[in-house]
Amino acid sequence: MPAGLLLAAGGGRRYGRPKALVQLDGTLLVDRAMRVLADGGCAPLFVVLGAAADEVVARADLPAATVVRNADWESGMASSLRAGLTALQDTGATAALILLVDTPGIGAAAARRVAQTTAPDALAVATYAGRQGHPVLLGREHWAEVIRTTRGDAGAREFLATHADLVRQIPCDDVADDDDVDVPGDLPS
Repeated sequence: MPAGLLLAAGGGRRYGRPKALVQLDGTLLVDRAMRVLADGGCAPLFVVLGAAADEVVARADLPAATVVRNADWESGMASSLRAGLTALQDTGATAALILLVDTPGIGAAAARRVAQTTAPDALAVATYAGRQGHPVLLGREHWAEVIRTTRGDAGAREFLATHADLVRQIPCDDVADDDDVDVPGDLPS
């Protein structure tokens, strides 16, 4: 079983506020995503927060999650990925299943499907019509390199491209939609 790692630190510049605090059907996106990871079989659960971290902690329901605060969140998603993987190194997790807070169309079925590839050397991504998306699974053997090489707002994209021959692609378009929420009009109705 992989650890669940939710990246939820961004300020939501285009959205107008941190997406972790956005509600969909009365539930914060951060709570929805944590539930996806938990229901997808992930443990332990970690969430990386940055913008409005105190407000997210106060408003969200995160009792089962370890909160990792990313003081460098403004530098991009890679800093959150590095912070989360660094925190996970102190666990016995063999892999991390990574989900973004602004992908509410991804549910536990997609998380479970990608999580089935869990192994220390695993690299796997959910695909949607042949395009790579989330969740992403990084086996523990890759964490040090990801921490060392990721920069900016691309997360693990460049790392995965460099290791494309090792990446297992897991079709998930039959169980999820990985469209992200960039502006208020992107929220599913």
